Amino acid sequence: MTEPLEPLLLRIAEALERLAPPAKPPLDVMAADAFVWHASGVLEPIPDVNRVDIGLLQGIERQKDILQDNTLRFARGLPANNALLWGARGCGKSSLVKAVHAAVNATLGGTPGPLALVEIHREDIPSLPALLSVLRPASRRFILFCDDLSFDGQDAAYKSLKAVLEGGVEGRPDNVLFYATSNRRHLMPRDMIENERSTAINPSEAVEEKVSLSDRFGLWLGFHNADQPTYFAMIEGYVRRYGLDIDPETLRKEAVEWSVTRGARSGRVAWQYIQDLAGRLGKRLD
Repeated sequence: MTEPLEPLLLRIAEALERLAPPAKPPLDVMAADAFVWHASGVLEPIPDVNRVDIGLLQGIERQKDILQDNTLRFARGLPANNALLWGARGCGKSSLVKAVHAAVNATLGGTPGPLALVEIHREDIPSLPALLSVLRPASRRFILFCDDLSFDGQDAAYKSLKAVLEGGVEGRPDNVLFYATSNRRHLMPRDMIENERSTAINPSEAVEEKVSLSDRFGLWLGFHNADQPTYFAMIEGYVRRYGLDIDPETLRKEAVEWSVTRGARSGRVAWQYIQDLAGRLGKRLD
């Protein structure tokens, strides 16, 4: 005897529902002050951001003032620019973005703060339009942050970013600003630009297509290796902040030796030395 069709179809439908992935939870843009965006469509809240106090960032006073002013204007609903922080590694580019975000929220008050920081990884740049569709209707304001942004070879993801920053039909939402850090001023290596110039039918147009991405950033803030007095100021600021007991002469001698072994003087090198010093003194950096 043939089984009735309706119960059979019902069992098939129930089996398919069990195989289907669970529905994604709704995205809550007020869940935290900082988030990480994943290309799968997940906006992950970050309750404890890895950052340093803005007062500890030495040797970048001009960059600090410009970025903080730009960010504060944006948080207050006034016109502001996308920002590209470029230059030598370890000079505090990403630390400054995170510190400025915290400082602006502290100035304006509120829990959560009126300004959210959303980090997007370099490899997830093609998913930016999906992220903007989530953020566009929100009443909150957002800084999108991509650390160590650069493009190589035949990578075409930069075209997605160009459209998001200024081009495209919809354009960038009024409640979104984009900050990026890079070791390269034009976000791509010089040999890649020169290769475009030598192989293209119209060299100037080919190069213009590549380097015009950086022109979408209204602010270009350059960072360079610190001189020795600035390096010492970084070290001494950390020593005072964390109450590390060491005499000034020994501190400077060790700091110089540490920078020589690393081949650079920068905020990152200074922090690495402080971590080593605190460990030897049995102190926690809380």
